[in-house]
Amino acid sequence: MSTTTNQPLTKTLATGGPDQVRILLGVRDANLRLLQQAFPVRIVAREGKLSVTGEADDVEKASAVIERLLAQVKRKKTLTDRDVAEALRAAADRAAAFTEETEAPRAPAAPSAVRSGFPISPRSRGQARYLSAIDENDLVFCAGPAGSGKTYLAVAMALHALKTERVRKIVLVRPAVEAGEKLGFLPGDMLAKVNPFLRPLLDALRDMLDFEQVQRYMEHDVIEIVPLAFMRGRTLNETFMILDEAQNTTVTQMKMFLTRMGTDSKIVVTGDETQNDLPASVTSGLNDAMKRLKNVPGTACVNLDGNDIVRHRLVREIVKAYDDRPHSVEK
Repeated sequence: MSTTTNQPLTKTLATGGPDQVRILLGVRDANLRLLQQAFPVRIVAREGKLSVTGEADDVEKASAVIERLLAQVKRKKTLTDRDVAEALRAAADRAAAFTEETEAPRAPAAPSAVRSGFPISPRSRGQARYLSAIDENDLVFCAGPAGSGKTYLAVAMALHALKTERVRKIVLVRPAVEAGEKLGFLPGDMLAKVNPFLRPLLDALRDMLDFEQVQRYMEHDVIEIVPLAFMRGRTLNETFMILDEAQNTTVTQMKMFLTRMGTDSKIVVTGDETQNDLPASVTSGLNDAMKRLKNVPGTACVNLDGNDIVRHRLVREIVKAYDDRPHSVEK
């Protein structure tokens, strides 16, 4: 009678050379230690190559994280602590996600947009519901806390729709609402003044596409980033529109934006009611629209919460602390 033993598997990963390996491993091999703490594998660097040894499943998981980090090193020529922590957290989330398949909503295929060479996919059940809603409806509202992926995933789905030729154009919109600093005090012309409000949308794009591709899309009017006020009077066909920071729209502004939808278009509206910068007497257009339109066919309303936050681990604690004492006043 023969017995079988699980033989260790060794996988060799190609790199861009010793310099990329040095950046990947980190100062005094700090990143290497984190990788080996996260996965029961042995990682050896030799002659510009990496070998990963361990049980087959562990080797594949560790290799996927290393390849993601190597792609970031190749693109950015650097690697931050945040990059490493996010890659390890993403791997842990994928391992733990959807263990109870009957409770988890069915998510659409992962968007073809990639971040640093790594496919973008939902990292919580709430995010899976959100992507499914976008896939299945033409108008989606998403409310949730900072860091829950509202805007990021919407941009990923917009790029996915563009690449699969479901739309011809992407329009990213934000209201230019002042939060403590008056626009008139900022230097430059009007475009320079509104640029800070639109910057988060551009950052999301540049995280998924290389700089030249973003520039090319914008120069050819395939991707447009505009303040909400510039949307009045337009009708957009075959367009994926995203309205970000929608809690800072009025009811009238929201109606104006929603009625820009033309044939074969899709709209995603995102916001966080806890970060409302409107005067106390003004009703938020996001809250109003979600109540008015929640039962309209082809429309979906998704609420994300602290469990969907995927930024630094402290963001969940910060959001929770403010939610627990929403009316505290500094003395």
